[in-house]
Amino acid sequence: MSITCKEDLLNRQTEVKEQINTYTCRVLVCSGTGCIASGSEKIYEEMKRLCEDIDGVTVEMQKDVPHVGVIKTGCQGLCELGPLMRIEPYDYQYVHVQPEDCKEIVERTVLEGKPVERLFYREHDKVCPHPDDIPFLNQQTRIVLENCGKIDAESIDEYIAVGGYQALAKALGSMTSQEVIDEVTKSGLRGRGGAGFPAGKKWSQVARQAEKTRYVVCNGDEGDPGAFMDGSVMEGDPYKMIEGMTIAAYAVGAEDGYIYVRAEYPLSVKRLHMAIEQAEKYGLLGDNILNSGVNFHLHINRGAGAFVCGEGSALTASIEGNRGMPRVKPPRTVEKGLWGKPTVLNNVETYANVPRIILQGADWFRTIGTEGSPGTKTFSLTGAIENTGLIEVPMGTTLRHIIYDIGGGLKSGAAFKGVQIGGPSGGCLILDQLDAPLDFDAVKKLDAIMGSGGLVVMDENTCMVEVARFFMNFTQRESCGKCVPCREGTKRMLEILERIVDGKGEMSDLDELEELANMVQNMALCGLGKSAPLPVISTLKRFRDEYEEHIRDKKCRAKVCTALRQFHINPEFCIGCGKCAKNCPAGAISGRIKHPYHINNDVCIKCGACKDNCNFDAVYVEA
Repeated sequence: MSITCKEDLLNRQTEVKEQINTYTCRVLVCSGTGCIASGSEKIYEEMKRLCEDIDGVTVEMQKDVPHVGVIKTGCQGLCELGPLMRIEPYDYQYVHVQPEDCKEIVERTVLEGKPVERLFYREHDKVCPHPDDIPFLNQQTRIVLENCGKIDAESIDEYIAVGGYQALAKALGSMTSQEVIDEVTKSGLRGRGGAGFPAGKKWSQVARQAEKTRYVVCNGDEGDPGAFMDGSVMEGDPYKMIEGMTIAAYAVGAEDGYIYVRAEYPLSVKRLHMAIEQAEKYGLLGDNILNSGVNFHLHINRGAGAFVCGEGSALTASIEGNRGMPRVKPPRTVEKGLWGKPTVLNNVETYANVPRIILQGADWFRTIGTEGSPGTKTFSLTGAIENTGLIEVPMGTTLRHIIYDIGGGLKSGAAFKGVQIGGPSGGCLILDQLDAPLDFDAVKKLDAIMGSGGLVVMDENTCMVEVARFFMNFTQRESCGKCVPCREGTKRMLEILERIVDGKGEMSDLDELEELANMVQNMALCGLGKSAPLPVISTLKRFRDEYEEHIRDKKCRAKVCTALRQFHINPEFCIGCGKCAKNCPAGAISGRIKHPYHINNDVCIKCGACKDNCNFDAVYVEA
């Protein structure tokens, strides 16, 4: 069927709601990438098999009919606890579900409405049957992620049922293109890709260009290690992002759009293709959308995994079929972007905010977040934290609230050391900054960037010099090599960091690191190069004593840097079994049976085989 007006849209919404309401139970199996990796596909198939013959619960086998019995949702957020499952209408949240649990779930919950209590989330002594009982979920404010985990990720009908495309109908039916731009500008929405440039200002700059051929491009590249926010939106609710892009196209007068997705996101690509096909079938994409005379065609481009293609001009070059390399600016992308035409370029999260802004207004959006950074921000919470996963909180939320109230604190009660924010070209925030608000302007003052929203939490067992080396290794390998400051500067910085973690550093290296960092930051061509030194700058500023220990004392307090570790055998624990000596590849361990053994650290290659093979905890590491 084709939807040609707002009335058609409302009628379809009513039809789908009525269809969903005819079912007595819905089993929502998390089918985001994280849960799929944990085995949720097997759980989905088993639940589908068990439910096929049950009255009132039907699993459809045709993709042109919505899933209304056992459905695949996007990420439900609690990635640490997957595979995840929700059961409606009881609002039960099950965690760590296994295929062998499915029969009991069907017999107790699907048929009788009774819970399988052993599958509930538990925090200390508290049992949490429902999503809203779980601190990780109930302290979030979800706008971008509001549908993720709640609707069928592969059904446009379910998106329409929860109000999808109402914003597009409003924009095309009762607003001029300038009024759309004005509303987005008034909302204060800033680009969520990292730079925080005002979205309305960017749209306005494109709309006023003399050139009438314009493009709308979505950056779904998301190359930061530990970041998976945009991927989760594309997997779990691709329709919202597509609706936002369509509204943007109307606002700036573009008839073609491109979504640039990493090839490493095959599930995102699959669901985007499905979403585009369904939207075209309903007349919500293509020619004469909602009988408005507006045309918009959407295309998908798969990137080859180059981190630099997250930069705007490199991304557009890649779409054009050229090598993804940044170019000198001006002209900016808004003037000469894709194929030399004015281009709106925002990321997934930015576009996904647009429908709610159009529906509920800029004033509503500004009630969330801070004055300079309204709205919410999605973060992927990873590292040494109890509950890793996908979160969305108001801009200005503190690190302390995110880490301890939402994330449940650090694993095993370890002491907090720092958090890497903004990916490999971001910065490190420490204990003194736990109460600093997270928004674009506040984070910038702390020698870091918001980036796309990756938060990697680190505890006392983390070596900050190694952290700087790891991220510098990443950015150096991902440098496109076009400009000398980035190509050569990051290489020299990496060489210095590698010397330091190998115990061969000198105190003069620290001054050289700072000098190189400032040079790269000030002279690199693109955003990747300018932000590449931030991990070094922030760790040198806040953990200089660790750098000095590595150089002066040849010591790594976290016992992470292999070259600085020394293995010893505690004679009080050693029973003289000889297992360590048998497994030592360097022949560094000597002794005789039933007597304590000894490690010669001049010969030891620091592999740790002795410690791994000791059953009596006799081998220990001394930094």
